[in-house]
Amino acid sequence: MNTTKKTVTQKRVDAQKLLEAARMGDAEAQFRLGWCYLTGDGVVKNDSEAAKWFRKAAELGNANAQYNLSTCYHYGVGVRKNKVAMIMWCRKSAEQGDASAQCNLGSCYFHGYGVRKNMGEAAMWYRMAAEQGDSTAQFNMGACYEYGNGVKIDMAAAVMWYRKAAEQGDVAAQCNLGICYDKGTGVEKNMDEAVKWYRKAANQGDAAAQYNLGWCYLTGDGTRKNKAMAIKLFRKAAEQGHAKAEQMLNKLSTTATKGNHP
Repeated sequence: MNTTKKTVTQKRVDAQKLLEAARMGDAEAQFRLGWCYLTGDGVVKNDSEAAKWFRKAAELGNANAQYNLSTCYHYGVGVRKNKVAMIMWCRKSAEQGDASAQCNLGSCYFHGYGVRKNMGEAAMWYRMAAEQGDSTAQFNMGACYEYGNGVKIDMAAAVMWYRKAAEQGDVAAQCNLGICYDKGTGVEKNMDEAVKWYRKAANQGDAAAQYNLGWCYLTGDGTRKNKAMAIKLFRKAAEQGHAKAEQMLNKLSTTATKGNHP
């Protein structure tokens, strides 16, 4: 029996204590109370109350609350969607060092969402978040180096950041790292490593990785040939709309048909 798991009553008591502290102007309590209202933990879920308490804490300088308030404005949770307010609170949080806010602000500059598109700014904020260990920012930083977005193209640096994100389980980074080993870009070509990273991403359901791993099984590159496994992987990728996987399935089906009718 797990005696550490809080009962509903205990959660309600905790929420009441947070409410008392929040009313006294405790910013951390205000943030945590906002989270309770957002998730329905110890209180009745109420997005408007969540946004209200996030705002109170944010105005007192709580970085977590500033970030969460920015996401409320982004998705329209408890408040109307507002790009200007979203950017303002995201920036305040990012400037205090919140990695999630830094990554989101980088994405805003990358896509020109709520701000003028600026790849240099995007890369700067991605780097700040990446250096704190944010896996999404690490992947984005890798992509910046691969395609020269806000930085000079540097495939060795791209591989470094893809690896950091991949080791944290980022599926896109795992697939991209596999491609780097497959093609020998930014790292010495190594099909065993390529297959390893394709497999990790494929097991997480990434269609591109499933296709690439299927090709490895079909050709015996980095692994033993296994046509049945290749077809299985192509089918998984095709079911997600991967065009090349669909083409390969059709090609293999046609070849099999011809083989049965000499």
